[in-house]
Amino acid sequence: MNVLIFKTNVNTHQKASDLKRIFDHHPDVGVWSVDMEDVDKVLRIEATDDLSENEVIQLIRPHGISCEVLPD
Repeated sequence: MNVLIFKTNVNTHQKASDLKRIFDHHPDVGVWSVDMEDVDKVLRIEATDDLSENEVIQLIRPHGISCEVLPD
């Protein structure tokens, strides 16, 4: 498993629901979460090695969610 960590603009439950629709049925995504209490609204994804950071960004961008990779 690969852990991907992003800074996002997920500040509403609606945006979090959008992520749920995207990630809950994605074959390369295991466990994921958004820390809406953190100033960076951190998105953490446990994924297979087949899912890249750029792919995650491309998946969520059309839903009005911006994100950028946070270094480990």
